[in-house]
Amino acid sequence: MEQRTYNQYCATARTLDLVGERWTLLLIRELLTGPKRFGDLQASLRGLGTGLLAARLKHLEREGLAHKITLPPPARTPAYALTEAGEELGPAIMELARWGLKWAMGERRATETFHPGWAVLGLRACFDTEAAAGLHAVYEFRIDDELFHARIDDGAIEALHGPAQRPDATVTISQEAFLRLTGQGFTFAEAIETGAASASGDKQALRRLGDLFRLPPPHTRDPDQPSS
Repeated sequence: MEQRTYNQYCATARTLDLVGERWTLLLIRELLTGPKRFGDLQASLRGLGTGLLAARLKHLEREGLAHKITLPPPARTPAYALTEAGEELGPAIMELARWGLKWAMGERRATETFHPGWAVLGLRACFDTEAAAGLHAVYEFRIDDELFHARIDDGAIEALHGPAQRPDATVTISQEAFLRLTGQGFTFAEAIETGAASASGDKQALRRLGDLFRLPPPHTRDPDQPSS
């Protein structure tokens, strides 16, 4: 597949030459939360055909943004992971996510898919460092069959797929209820009160949970319409 180029001696244009093709940044988004097998990427990126996925992965390998690895036991299967250069795209992708939460999300369209695992990066994008000052806690989240966790360490966050070894607090919520939370018409407290979610563990950690992740109020891109 021929690589298109802007033919501009400019850092922004050169970067877009590398990651500007459709699906490429979403592949990097998936790999930011850890190595993934080919099948894992197919499951998370519905709509991306097998041939195009293989081509995009080869492009990332060729450009030094990703490489093949073998997962440790017990898996011992081939997977893809980001290189140092690929990992350093993380802050740029997080800023795109924060911009999107404010300016692009709106209501979910009927044709749009959702994968609970995307919430791992969502936690990082919505994390309030000031609210987490002085907090040392591990939260495990269960959205239907998806498990991931967040380790909070005095204003810093590490969010990863998979269960936590020793969570201080555990939150269980359905995908439907989680999407209502992200739509900002439903609070975590309301989810608990209505039974749409359950929580267990350290009471202080649970009390602080509601302040740790804040969605920005949605804004309109129409200059003639006031933002909410």
